[in-house]
Amino acid sequence: MKDKVAVVTGGARGIGKAICEKLARQGCNVVVSDIDGDGAKTTAKELEALGISAIGVAANVADADQVKAMVKETIDVFGRVDILINNAGITRDSLIMRMSEADWDLVIQINLKGAFLCTKAVIRPMMKQRSGKIINVASVIGRMGNAGQANYAASKAGMIGLTQSTAKEVAARNIQVNAIAPGFIQTEMTQDLGKEVIDAYLESIPAKRAGTPDDVANVTAFLASTASDYVTGQVINIDGGLLIA
Repeated sequence: MKDKVAVVTGGARGIGKAICEKLARQGCNVVVSDIDGDGAKTTAKELEALGISAIGVAANVADADQVKAMVKETIDVFGRVDILINNAGITRDSLIMRMSEADWDLVIQINLKGAFLCTKAVIRPMMKQRSGKIINVASVIGRMGNAGQANYAASKAGMIGLTQSTAKEVAARNIQVNAIAPGFIQTEMTQDLGKEVIDAYLESIPAKRAGTPDDVANVTAFLASTASDYVTGQVINIDGGLLIA
């Protein structure tokens, strides 16, 4: 992946940052996109210490104009975009009988509409160069559901449908579109769940451990590389066997 150009949304921290670091170590130039512009710029500076070029861009993926501006800046700086990682996402958990329309709409807008807008923005330049990789960070919750996460599950299930439909549209142009479905991963988001909830998750995982952001980054790097050129429209679980339990 040397000298390829990767855009990673939600790249300032957590899984997104781990993906940025993995791609950078494999020679990618990286655009760190995040709603936290200062965090994106800080991460970009850290990546440049690995010997690649990186920029941090503030962008709300649910805003079409900001997404277009982010992709334009990428092409202005690097001349191309080879890889898109749709990682930006949020949760607003609540039982559906108590869930507000605002929390439903916000999760769908960021997680699903954001992936759509970013994909749409890079498709034309990727088709023009007749190559590209798009990886959507979905979730096992989008495949199995979870009480209290109807909005999150719906958004991630939607990302899987978006992945498969887009893959069929662009495969003939040598663009591969895949999704990953992380399970229980150690991040700031999961640290707040409490010991009882965490222990229950771990008990249900055959591997008997939580995943790490690096576990997710490793699979993402494979899908972003030429090693996956004949893989498209797939959903790869990164869950320690959770969905086979």
